[in-house]
Amino acid sequence: MATWQPDPSFYPSPRMAAKAPAEKLAYVAAFDPERKIPDAITVVDVDPQSPTYSQIVGQVDMPNAGDELHHFGWNACSSCLCPNAPHPHMERRYLVVPGLRSSRLHIIDTKPDPKNPKIVRVIEPEEVAEKAGYSRLHTIHCGPEGIYVNALGNAEGKAPGGIFLLDPTSFDVLGQWEMDRGPQKLAYDFWWHLGHDTMVTSEWGTPDTFENGLVPEILLGSKYGRRLHFWDLHKRKHLQEIDFGEEYQLVFELRPAHNPTKAYGFVGCVISLKDLSASIWTWYRDGDKWAVKKIIEIPAEPADPDLLPPVLKGFGAVAPLVTDIDLSMDDRFLYVSCWGTGDMIQYDVSDPFNPKETGRVRIGGIVSRATHPKAKNGALNGGPQMVEISRDGKRVYFTNSLYGPIDPQFYPEGLEGWMVKLDVGENGGITFDENFFIDWPKSHRPHQVRLEGGDCSSDSYCYP
Repeated sequence: MATWQPDPSFYPSPRMAAKAPAEKLAYVAAFDPERKIPDAITVVDVDPQSPTYSQIVGQVDMPNAGDELHHFGWNACSSCLCPNAPHPHMERRYLVVPGLRSSRLHIIDTKPDPKNPKIVRVIEPEEVAEKAGYSRLHTIHCGPEGIYVNALGNAEGKAPGGIFLLDPTSFDVLGQWEMDRGPQKLAYDFWWHLGHDTMVTSEWGTPDTFENGLVPEILLGSKYGRRLHFWDLHKRKHLQEIDFGEEYQLVFELRPAHNPTKAYGFVGCVISLKDLSASIWTWYRDGDKWAVKKIIEIPAEPADPDLLPPVLKGFGAVAPLVTDIDLSMDDRFLYVSCWGTGDMIQYDVSDPFNPKETGRVRIGGIVSRATHPKAKNGALNGGPQMVEISRDGKRVYFTNSLYGPIDPQFYPEGLEGWMVKLDVGENGGITFDENFFIDWPKSHRPHQVRLEGGDCSSDSYCYP
């Protein structure tokens, strides 16, 4: 895994990473919602000059059924260049792919043929539980010290969820990350400010509250996650908790500024119990503490109850359901997925407290069913969900499935998977690439996208 030269896909700063060559392949997690046939990592051709552009050109099937592939990441990335734990001769080569339901970890080699990746190791859930004390594995990040994995439950599937580390060379499970977790019980996403020695974590719920779908009583009782947690990254100690309040539920995806000198980031809140709106918040340094401020509120849209799924009929409105966000490498544009209404919205967040909408497209949606120029099947369902941005900020890819048990709660007719791409204007604005639309094979649904060589949510940087 070590190389004589530093990996060319590692960049010391986000400014340098933004000059990286364009990606030619994307890796996409695909899962069988029936849990009868194995999930897969699919390989998609994203090179416009290729004769197989906008097609699935490779696939590696998991050895078991029922993993529910969800999020995944690389074994190594630009954080290998950090001065506190440098190992620049590591190689971005292996995808670390957890099963959210199975708690199984797959190590997938993308070389020598990136279109034909191979599984080289499987770490069974019993080993994760014994060595780390966790289950229901969710997010993967390559850090300066190793591979960080977070989990939504403990070994028994209860609270607390948390984080553990893998050795970046052997992929052995090392153990629990937290030395002092303080009041933290629930887990969902995590990211960090390497320049400020700070970890940030968010919340969903324990596995028994979501593995069969969202539970209305828990949601309406404000018992899902609504807090951010801030940690000392090197002491591995909980420092501060911020409670958004009972109105706000499902504080999900974290996107810190890429520039390590900046001490702020963005988080999406899926739903307000007051009016079904979604919101985006900025966390920031306020004196010697962290604070949050709501900067964007996206309202629900009134709708004919006859067109709504049972979970929304009584409200007479479509909730936007912001379920993913992503931040461009220059920290300028924030992309917000509205899985309920079907909008993908681009905001200029150059001033992180004063966002300005600069672009919006609509595709799918609970009521809208907006289509795509290349779609052969007319009205589309699902909506913008997992979003990924190219390193140069010129291309945005997204898929439309949220999570196997939750998809039918909002799209009860059966979600039909798809993947699309947007082109980004020089000063903002987004338009569909009319030649890029993948009508996903009916056996699976697509979730997270990872781009060859890295993307805007795969790497972290120690230099501005």
